[in-house]
Amino acid sequence: MPTTRETVLTALHARLQPLAALTLRDEVLPERIPTAGLIILRDGQPGEPEVTLSPLRYHYQHRAELEVVVQAGTARASAFDDLIAAIGAALEADRTLGGLCDWIEPEAPASVDLPIEGAAALKAAGITVVLHYTTTGPLA
Repeated sequence: MPTTRETVLTALHARLQPLAALTLRDEVLPERIPTAGLIILRDGQPGEPEVTLSPLRYHYQHRAELEVVVQAGTARASAFDDLIAAIGAALEADRTLGGLCDWIEPEAPASVDLPIEGAAALKAAGITVVLHYTTTGPLA
């Protein structure tokens, strides 16, 4: 039986699957970026939980990371912006991931342009997604 952490991360990954961009989880950056872009979900860290004692519950603000990459010769900025907007819409459509989370909240992307010798430049960003959920134990 998977832990609450794994269940929530799997649901987040599934939530991003319908997007046009290729969505991976904990994979290395591939040599080629798909035309529609690439999203890599990194599990991140659950951090220190707040604990309530009666009943015993651990309340996490887990910080997962989305690596978002677009490669295009022209219109790179608009393709990147479209992908970021699609991610935002997908997350806003179900802020509880079907009731598995109390709330999910993406943070603003910090983007960077990366030149590639002999190829179209990349535009990339890391987006932290804070997953608020409760467990009955730190390993549950």
